[in-house]
Order: sequence, then C-alpha cells, then structure tokens
Amino acid sequence: MYFTDRGIEELVERRGDEQVSLEWLGERLRDFVDLNPEFETQIERFATWLARLDDEDDE
Repeated sequence: MYFTDRGIEELVERRGDEQVSLEWLGERLRDFVDLNPEFETQIERFATWLARLDDEDDE
C-alpha cells in the first residue's frame, strides 16, 4: 500500500456517496495549488492525465 492510499481511502469513506462535477474538481485543484504551490507540477500532471484518459493515441 502506498502512503497516498490512506488519503484516497479517507476521501472515499468521507465523500464516496457524493457526486461532483469536473468543474467543481477543477476549482478544488486550483485552490489546493494556491495553498500549496510546491505541488503545481504534480497537480498539472494529474489533471492532464485525467483529461486524456480516453485518448486512444496515448495507448
């Protein structure tokens, strides 16, 4: 188990029944980077990965 799995598990346990929009998620990611600018690159990579999940060219 990766250390990050604990945070993911907490997210699922606390908010797993909620539905959110990608717009909402984008705003939360921006908020996070504003508060934690040292994670800008990681959040950028994560957002790009999510955006391109269904791209057949990346396979």
